[in-house]
Amino acid sequence: MKLTHFNEQGRAKMVDVSDKPTTIRTAISRSSIEVKKEIYDHIMNNKIKKGDVLAVAQIAGIMAAKKTSDIIPMCHPIPLNGIDIQFTWHQISADRYQLEIEVEVKTKGSTGVEMEALTAASVAALTVYDMCKAIDKGMVIGHTYLLEKTGGVSSPDYKRQVTEREN
Repeated sequence: MKLTHFNEQGRAKMVDVSDKPTTIRTAISRSSIEVKKEIYDHIMNNKIKKGDVLAVAQIAGIMAAKKTSDIIPMCHPIPLNGIDIQFTWHQISADRYQLEIEVEVKTKGSTGVEMEALTAASVAALTVYDMCKAIDKGMVIGHTYLLEKTGGVSSPDYKRQVTEREN
């Protein structure tokens, strides 16, 4: 398999996508952050002094998706047509909760949006950490992965089989 991000000299390059057809492309990613019950209670009762944690994390994730090409060197700057971030809480023990972060990104373009979705999920989790670290620095950001990708011509659609360990 030939790596596409290297030129004949073995040096990094941005892939030329000018000949690729414009198609509707989507990517869904997932990340999580595990917190103790005290943080969960503070978030749910809007008692974090920095503000509404999930609202800020949602905006941070959206902003991160839009700025992905500014921080990942070989990503193309692409117009995004939609970004949606969903949060789901899971109680994992008597005193531990996991916040699952799922991001869907859409575009109509010549390259995919996997990196934008992954960046958004990562930054949303980091934002939760930042806003709650005064209470507990022991939070754990979990697995971050691509759940699904559609669109494009050169590579098939993708759907990950999520393992129990990743859930």
